[in-house]
Amino acid sequence: MITVSVKPLFTAIFTLSLFLAIVLLSPSSPFSSVPSNKQAGKSDIWGVKRLVEWRPCRWWIHGPRIALPAESNGYIRVDCYGGLNQMRRDFCDGVGIARLLNATLVLPKFEAAAYWNESSGFADVFDVDYFIQQMDGYIKVVKELPPEVALKEAFHVDCSKRKGQFDYIESVLPSLLKYQYISITPAMSQRRDRYPLNAKAALCQACYGALRLTRTLEQKAAELLEAIPKPFLSLHLRFEPDMVAYSQCEYPGLSPASKEAIEAARGDRKPWTGELARTWRKRGKCPLTPNETAFIFQALSIPTNTNIYLAAGDGLMEIEGLKSIYTNVVTKSALLSGEDFLNMHGNTKAALDYYVSINSDFYVATFFGNMDKMVAAMRAYKGLHNTLFLSRRAYAELSSKGLDGKELMQALWLAHKEDFAMGRGSALPDCFCDFKS
Repeated sequence: MITVSVKPLFTAIFTLSLFLAIVLLSPSSPFSSVPSNKQAGKSDIWGVKRLVEWRPCRWWIHGPRIALPAESNGYIRVDCYGGLNQMRRDFCDGVGIARLLNATLVLPKFEAAAYWNESSGFADVFDVDYFIQQMDGYIKVVKELPPEVALKEAFHVDCSKRKGQFDYIESVLPSLLKYQYISITPAMSQRRDRYPLNAKAALCQACYGALRLTRTLEQKAAELLEAIPKPFLSLHLRFEPDMVAYSQCEYPGLSPASKEAIEAARGDRKPWTGELARTWRKRGKCPLTPNETAFIFQALSIPTNTNIYLAAGDGLMEIEGLKSIYTNVVTKSALLSGEDFLNMHGNTKAALDYYVSINSDFYVATFFGNMDKMVAAMRAYKGLHNTLFLSRRAYAELSSKGLDGKELMQALWLAHKEDFAMGRGSALPDCFCDFKS
């Protein structure tokens, strides 16, 4: 008969249990790095299987290219207004229009408003030689007009109501043939689906295949990208006084400084009240606050220790609502220094945010503006699909039903899970086609 001493066995079991407890509870343990906001058994939003992916359409990338006519109908310059990404959108539309009308493209004129505190032109932001090289075969591009044309002032053609192929052929082409040098500002809402494939291909190539930052600006953007702790999420958060004022939304509980800034930006735009205000908010018209953004992040099980690059301009309000929960937030002004950065303003700073965002591990936007559409499409072009637009409508509708806490979080998870799985908002259909996984 074999006898076993109970005391040594008990001592061994106790020692082993103590060791496991120390390992599991140690700050350096891999188990302790699981974020507290992640619900048991549920991964974050990026773990959701994508059912639809957006990729460049074959007719643009691999389709036969229609040869350019031997003779051009004249010269077109695109006049671009607003912020960098609005001007980029207008310019891309202008390239498509110029190809549609068999015109030679003149480098665009950037008409930045005083609000953007920027006077840089196209060549200050984008690599002109690279653009011309990449557009070879799609459209003719010139840096300078021939002497006999350069002496003329471009005849401006109003394109505010021109949206489709036949609009331009019937209303703009005659002016191009008559004056030989015209300037246009494309309408805000283009019907690109009505363009022939050669014009659509030129537009797509210009926007996603030919626009590269200047060497100097790209070096500065690469420096910024290198300085951001990895992996990281780029967040385009929109909660500036002018945007809130423009939305005509009311936000209770804001700081006195935020209220004062919004009121100063309102002008004649008064906020909606009563039932109109509730309806407006439920339609998703009100920008998400930083605090609401943090709440949705937690609902999506995005760890609170995530490295976040804040792709935003100056003037963000209530930012502590995000930083108090997500503490690893960095900005370009905190990571870059030097006189070259201090001299940057609207367009060039926006170019830095664009570059970082299209190269980030994850991209999240609280809006669906010009930058967001361009970044999402460029990420799809590069094969980066961890892109998500937070749903202002889902947040407003679910909150209006009285949901809060864990119940609201679960409902927001389901709403965003479906959006991410279906690739909603991750690219625009003009140049991209959906492929089932």
